[in-house]
Amino acid sequence: MGGVAVDVGAGGVKAPDGGWGWAVLAGCFVITGFSYAFPKAVSVFFKELIREFGVGYSDTAWISSILLAMLYGTGPLCSVLVNRFGCRPVMMVGGLFASLGMILASFSTSIIHIYLSAGVVTGLGLALNFQPSLIMLNRYFSEKRPLANGLSAAGSPVALCCLSPLGQVLQYQYGWRGGFLILGGILLNCCVCAALMKPLVPPKALKAADLEQDKEEGTEGAEKKKQPKAKLLDFSVFKDCGFLIYTVAASIMVLGLFVPPVFVVSYAKELGNEDTKSALLLTILGFIDIFARPTCGVIAGLKWVRPRCVYLFSFALIFNGTTDLIGSQAKDYASLVVFCIFFGVSYGMVGALQFEVLMTIVGTEKFSSAIGLVLLMEAICVLVGPPGAGRLLDATKNYMYVFLLAGSEVVLSAVVLATCNFLFIRKKSSTPEKGAREEQEKEKKEMIKEFKEERGTDKEKVGEVRPESLTVDSQEVERFLKEPQQNGDMATSPETCL
Repeated sequence: MGGVAVDVGAGGVKAPDGGWGWAVLAGCFVITGFSYAFPKAVSVFFKELIREFGVGYSDTAWISSILLAMLYGTGPLCSVLVNRFGCRPVMMVGGLFASLGMILASFSTSIIHIYLSAGVVTGLGLALNFQPSLIMLNRYFSEKRPLANGLSAAGSPVALCCLSPLGQVLQYQYGWRGGFLILGGILLNCCVCAALMKPLVPPKALKAADLEQDKEEGTEGAEKKKQPKAKLLDFSVFKDCGFLIYTVAASIMVLGLFVPPVFVVSYAKELGNEDTKSALLLTILGFIDIFARPTCGVIAGLKWVRPRCVYLFSFALIFNGTTDLIGSQAKDYASLVVFCIFFGVSYGMVGALQFEVLMTIVGTEKFSSAIGLVLLMEAICVLVGPPGAGRLLDATKNYMYVFLLAGSEVVLSAVVLATCNFLFIRKKSSTPEKGAREEQEKEKKEMIKEFKEERGTDKEKVGEVRPESLTVDSQEVERFLKEPQQNGDMATSPETCL
């Protein structure tokens, strides 16, 4: 299994499910908001950029596309950096990159400069914050993880509702250059969120026991037990059938998931509604989304729901796709309002569950590699989905076909996920906690076996050893291993834990 190279303690420490974890959750909330809302919020400056550089709308739209491509496409790079240096240092550097990109963009003299600064540099910075924040959230929460994921995902609609009006005010007061400069300063808050990501360390008692054991074993024993070097990017996740099914389904999902929010405003204008009235649809969608994500997180955390969260995720996808299919028949503004309400609910459910399901499938140790590989696959589809829908619109001049295509793709992803999971995945333990207990019991048996073998070797070397002492020692080891594991303590040093 591909462990984390620096944050070694995180893999063997029980998740606190609270405490400092709530501060980590607050940081994830802000990071998720910046990562998903920033590419959309930048679009309020597009008219000024068109006037400044004499380019078309399609040219400025590449800024948001590059931001999203960097956010998704640099997943494996983020995984390698996290596994090498830890989450906190990577996020610190990412915050600096995100801010630097927008500051440099404010001095741009051509649209290409903005592509490189606001697109590539800022996009890379947001990516280096987004993925590590999810990894830290997964380490701090276990039983309450569905709720934590729901609350973290709610940062996206909240930030969108705040950043879009803020961008309009900045553009009106300071122009696009001053707006980019101020947004660059705001993105420095990513470094503040990174400071909250304290690595988990083992309890002091466990540390002392390990030190004593090392002294007794000596140099030869330490060399024998030296662990192999951890992998920077663990491709063994592709051997997991559940991971393959999730990756295929998620790739199909993103082909159509982001299409309706992009085209719903234009759809309303096509029906003869005013610009302000049409833009209100996104506000309605975002407002519903804010409450849908935490609510879905609470539902996913219920005892009888959590073991079946894959099927809840499939239901959310079917709900979302069906909403698109029905919304394609909208003929007036009232119909679009109803569509946005139901789409906001289903979109929030998908946002709250997508990473929770992945965490459940691959576990904590492999999650840092798995999320990077999944995001890379999704990046390809993100660059194909909305542009492909735009080409369909150019060819047909009818928004109905765009929404029908998007809904069909999302429903297909739900069918693939639910059907393949039911047919090819063997029934595992009923709860994640039960599975964890089984793994711990297996590890305990292996350790006891190794202990007895070492005792047998000592017996051959030194001489006859009384069987009573062997029995007592093995019982003591077994009793020690069965003691309840304490929650992880916080590292007092700002350095990553070793």
